Amino acid sequence: MKFSHSIQFNAVPDWSTHYIAYSNLKKLIYQLEKVIHLSSGGDGESRPLIQHEDPEIVFVRALDVELEKVLSFYTVKERELFEEVQNVLRDVDAFDEQSGDTDQERQLRPPTRGSEQQRPLRARSESLPSRASTDEGSNSDQSDNENTGLNTRGKQRRLSPGRRKSSTVIPGHMMSSIGDMTASTEMTRSRRFSTTFDDDYAEQAVLFSSGIMLKKRIINLYVQLCELKSYIQLNRTGFSKVLKKFDKIIDRQLRSKYMDTFVDTAYAFRPETTKTLEEQIHLMVHAYMDIVTQGDEAAATRDLRSHLREHVVWERNTVWRELIGMERRAEAASLGHTLLGRDTDPTSHRLQGDDELMLPTKEIATPLGRFRLPAWLVSSTLMTLVIIFAIFFALLFIPIMKKPEQQNCLALLVFVSLLWATEAIPLFVTSLTIPFLCVVLRVFRDADKPHHRLGAKATTDAVFSAMWTPVIMLLLGGFTLAAALSKCGIDKRIATFVLSKAGTQPRTVLIANMAVAAFASMLISNVAAPVLCFGIIEPMLRNLPAGSNMSKAVIMGIALASNVGGMLSPIASPQNIVAIGLMEPPPTWGEWFFIVIPVGVISLLLIWVLLLLTFQPGKGTSIVPIRPVKDRFTGVQWFVTLVTVATIGLWCASHQLEAEFGHMGVIAIIPIVLFFGVGILTKEDFNNFPWTIIILAAGGLALGKAVNSSGLLHTVTRLITEDVQDFSLYGVLIVFSSLILVIATFISHTVAALIILPLVYDVGKGLDEPHPNLLVMAGVLMCSAAMALPTSGFPNMTAIMKEDPAGQRYLQVKHFISRGVPSSLLTLLVTVTVGYAAMRVVGM
Repeated sequence: MKFSHSIQFNAVPDWSTHYIAYSNLKKLIYQLEKVIHLSSGGDGESRPLIQHEDPEIVFVRALDVELEKVLSFYTVKERELFEEVQNVLRDVDAFDEQSGDTDQERQLRPPTRGSEQQRPLRARSESLPSRASTDEGSNSDQSDNENTGLNTRGKQRRLSPGRRKSSTVIPGHMMSSIGDMTASTEMTRSRRFSTTFDDDYAEQAVLFSSGIMLKKRIINLYVQLCELKSYIQLNRTGFSKVLKKFDKIIDRQLRSKYMDTFVDTAYAFRPETTKTLEEQIHLMVHAYMDIVTQGDEAAATRDLRSHLREHVVWERNTVWRELIGMERRAEAASLGHTLLGRDTDPTSHRLQGDDELMLPTKEIATPLGRFRLPAWLVSSTLMTLVIIFAIFFALLFIPIMKKPEQQNCLALLVFVSLLWATEAIPLFVTSLTIPFLCVVLRVFRDADKPHHRLGAKATTDAVFSAMWTPVIMLLLGGFTLAAALSKCGIDKRIATFVLSKAGTQPRTVLIANMAVAAFASMLISNVAAPVLCFGIIEPMLRNLPAGSNMSKAVIMGIALASNVGGMLSPIASPQNIVAIGLMEPPPTWGEWFFIVIPVGVISLLLIWVLLLLTFQPGKGTSIVPIRPVKDRFTGVQWFVTLVTVATIGLWCASHQLEAEFGHMGVIAIIPIVLFFGVGILTKEDFNNFPWTIIILAAGGLALGKAVNSSGLLHTVTRLITEDVQDFSLYGVLIVFSSLILVIATFISHTVAALIILPLVYDVGKGLDEPHPNLLVMAGVLMCSAAMALPTSGFPNMTAIMKEDPAGQRYLQVKHFISRGVPSSLLTLLVTVTVGYAAMRVVGM
């Protein structure tokens, strides 16, 4: 939750300089943090001048200045508004007195004349507010709003003929026109009976205009009083939050002391001050009720509140919401341009004052002359698409397979695989083409012999049933747990607690950050874990010198550890969900942990040693320790923790509970219903789920079903099995693990799993000694272990986009190649040794 944004959006624009300078106070805290850090080392020239002062004294002095500014403004504004309240109330009383007199005068008039005049009076009087509001400088919407209520009451009071009392208050800018109207009426009153209408109209115009102006003044005053109340609330929250940040970063206990002694005892923040302000607001409601709504207090309150600006509330982000912005930057790191040539980098978007963005063009020289074409027409992306489509149509018409459904499925498989591998169009868009092509090409067959080719309608039912399975619900359940843990701050509390025990030794801090990243990946997925970890280490990075090897090592360590963490639980990464959907029977959580925990721990230790040897982060490095969150656990946090633990426990026992729940995906519904049902997560949080990943996984499941149903998978598996029949199980494991590692390095981990794992499973089934689950398990671990390039997995893309305060990236591509390639090979070695032994122990 960014309070600086809350002030920005909720502050009264004209009062903006009188609010607490929250951003400046935050900067001061960071400066004091550096002072404390540098006081233990560094040369004298690098130390700030305020280093000899107690940081608490410096900060309190700045707080006192802000508090005095807020109190001074509030005192002046309160006196001004309260005086205006009294003026408005006096004018309302005078208006009510005059309205009463005119009612009495109306009763003395002949009813026939009054009824004859009623229609023209209403018609002419209804035209006055727009004229008056135009003079006032208001727009037509405000004019229509001002007439509301006044016209209704005018039938009983204000529109009744009568003489205006001299005590009625008339705005100065309307005096001349109203005076002219009154004078003209007095001169013609005695001429003949028909002139009575003109006389009455002038009197009514004066009264009606006065009612409009009173309504305007009441609304304006009500709004300002509510804004003054909001001013108190925002500033008090600002003092509380900035003191909390000071205590957290500087490790002090100033918040409660300063709030109790200075803020809460100040005049503006006392409860009786707020009560008095609310009483003045209530007086304005009653005044509006008397002038406009004929005693209806609920209608008056509703009308007045409609003029207030909505208070913008900044809820704590879930990790998926934070992921959106980072994902955009990561896409810019990989492709950088869309098909139409527009840069996807959000920093290049058009800003105020910029010229209109134009599609880039390129000049082409031909024998017929030079032509300027849109750049996308001659871009590499379009050329790639043209080649892919050419291959697709060639495979459709060049006979390779004996059966048409297998021929079409081969074309579909190659087409989709090439689109995924090249990312010529977004991955999820490619996934959405799969059900369309499955139906159009009719690649599905009947499950029963003789396997008749299905029609379009039957294929539609089959392909869409394959896209939404319990596996997708398991994926959604994992996203829900991650969102709830991050929104309640539980993941951060756990991470900061562990890191606070790491001390200040670079090697210890590095392995602690890697362990936290791996554990976070296991719990909230390796897509979200880097977002959390990079936020936690921000204070440490802020206080390291520019170009520090420690900065590079810890960012690289978090990225590589997050990739390794992607194998540590079934919900840690999307490719694990794909593997579970293939394996029969699927492994229990206990079996999964038994295999991957040793593989993950040993791989992390080897990568840690590699980073220590290559970066040598301990040379001349002084680290600011991470401080744990000291707030007590709230009831909501306990609820989220219990539901999370219970859900994971049920997942671990899913095989034993198969008779009750059927599948882990059904258990995943429990946290979804609980967290969204009680309001811990909202519809906005649901919309911020990474739906592109879900669509990608659903498309992959549909493709796997199509390849299997068409018989293509069986045919290809038979051919591959003939080539590897002389290999032992261990030899097949090494071949496929190495192949998957290479492929997953260059394309998305999830895409690699979607394309290759179904084939691996069928090959494993066709071996003399069938071990399909073992090969799939090793293959999915290799998908996570592919981390040699900046584009090899989302953790790497997040790390390469991490920038220092000067806008320079901490890591370069060379850092990933020189450390990522050895890390991938080390993980491969551990998987085919320790992992293979563990898989055999559990009976795979």
